[in-house]
Amino acid sequence: MYRVWNFLTNYSLLLIIGALIALVWANTNPASYHALVEFVIWDHAPIGHLHDGHRTLTLHFLINDMLMAFFFAIAAKEVWEAIILNNGSLRGTKAATPLIATLGGMLGPIAVYLALAAMLGSTTFQAVQNGWAIPTATDIAFSYLVGRIVFGAGHPAVRFLLLLAIADDAGGLIILAIFYPTGDLAPAWLLVSLGVAISVYVLANWLPHYLDRGDQLRRHSTWVRNTLSFWPYLLAGCVSWYAFQQSGIHPALGLLPIVPTIPHADRDFGFFDAAESHMTDLLNTIEHGLKVPVQITLFFFGLANAGVEFSTIGAPTWLVLAGLIIGKPLGITLFGWIGAKVLGFGLPTGMRMADLPVVGCVAAIGFTVALFVASVAFEPGAVQDAAKMGALFSFGAAAIAIIAGRLARVEKQEL
Repeated sequence: MYRVWNFLTNYSLLLIIGALIALVWANTNPASYHALVEFVIWDHAPIGHLHDGHRTLTLHFLINDMLMAFFFAIAAKEVWEAIILNNGSLRGTKAATPLIATLGGMLGPIAVYLALAAMLGSTTFQAVQNGWAIPTATDIAFSYLVGRIVFGAGHPAVRFLLLLAIADDAGGLIILAIFYPTGDLAPAWLLVSLGVAISVYVLANWLPHYLDRGDQLRRHSTWVRNTLSFWPYLLAGCVSWYAFQQSGIHPALGLLPIVPTIPHADRDFGFFDAAESHMTDLLNTIEHGLKVPVQITLFFFGLANAGVEFSTIGAPTWLVLAGLIIGKPLGITLFGWIGAKVLGFGLPTGMRMADLPVVGCVAAIGFTVALFVASVAFEPGAVQDAAKMGALFSFGAAAIAIIAGRLARVEKQEL
């Protein structure tokens, strides 16, 4: 339990504080709150939101489009390690059922969201249809915490939930990149991002190792690590980020092509594993160095995005919430059953089919990524605020999961 609480205090506690401050502020003095969020840092800037034909760098853009790139880079790092490294959590048949359940956990919320929106009439449907991806999100940290409360730290369903949440994060990044462009698409700019990623990998990673063949002291690699450190990758990340902005894809994803190019350990110890704090490879070192900046970023992300007035609660609120608390459990249960029984991949030893709906309820906590998707799915205004409120209300899934666990007679297993 210590590692989970440590992770929450590192990455989520400040986020909650920022969100609570935003909620109180926006409902007591909305004018001053929105004035802060939309504060213009640099007019006619080379980066920022397009406004009247020129770019304006606002505080909101700085937080959501620039600083949040480091948050998504950390998420991408965990996904990358889980897929590519030895003993990676998402490698092999052991991850088959969680991955299939993840697909259901994304398709179920989409189906519920769009079906209910269609039932509200064509006018409402047209106003809210672009928010279909909001309820596909699962907040890894909070879902993991609630999962341990419901199942106990040693229950195999907790690891199942964790794999599902990591895969869900990867799916969310893909959805953001494909379905939520920030402007007119200019895919040629992605070649710039690809080119700089290949260049930094070859020059700062592959070439030093190639030159060190037969050299036990690894002089070239050591010089690059000690002298250049993370700077080549930071420079490449800046270029990649700018290329993403120019391409029309959300620039918060701009660091993703650079993450796989950074030297990393040869095995994955698992998400939340304490052993990662002792890893000295450059990728883990960079993650450790980003801890405090990302903590601060998440505080300001909560402050800049959770400030919605309760008076804006409306159809998008209930659609997002229904997608999460109805669509998630249904999709995960159905597709988990297909993966385990129909396709024969099975469930982890000690996990029952009755545990699947409970896992689905736990995974219905959207929060961080759901808030982010809501901010890009809709223009600022009443619809966006209402959708964000649905993401905030998804914390109620924790209580539903605890009740579902008791009804399913979950036997808690501690470590």
